[in-house]
Amino acid sequence: MRTTSDIELPEGVRLGDDRLINLTEPARRKVEALLEKEKEPSFLRVGISGGGCNGLSYKMKFVPEARKGDILVPFGDAKVLVDSKSALYLKGTNLDYSDALISGGFKFSNPNATSSCSCGESFSI
Repeated sequence: MRTTSDIELPEGVRLGDDRLINLTEPARRKVEALLEKEKEPSFLRVGISGGGCNGLSYKMKFVPEARKGDILVPFGDAKVLVDSKSALYLKGTNLDYSDALISGGFKFSNPNATSSCSCGESFSI
């Protein structure tokens, strides 16, 4: 492992910043709260996969470790991993969180998307 600014990076993992993906303060707090419930220290993996009503879908899951080729974007205790392929689609994306009863949850605001579905979970470029 190599260390960059007090963050240990596994071999093959690069350090990114909020120009790739940015978590708003409410999103950061929610991710940190969810991470506390995980049984082992983990990361939030944010990625893109084919599918959804507009062709590409956002995916989020907790993973125990980084993989070679990942980009690590730290936000306090909330550490986000993005694979290099997804990074091409996510660059400049803002991830927000709302606890509103209607339309609450995580919301992506992606400047690269030319269109998105009404639920906000899929998009096209």
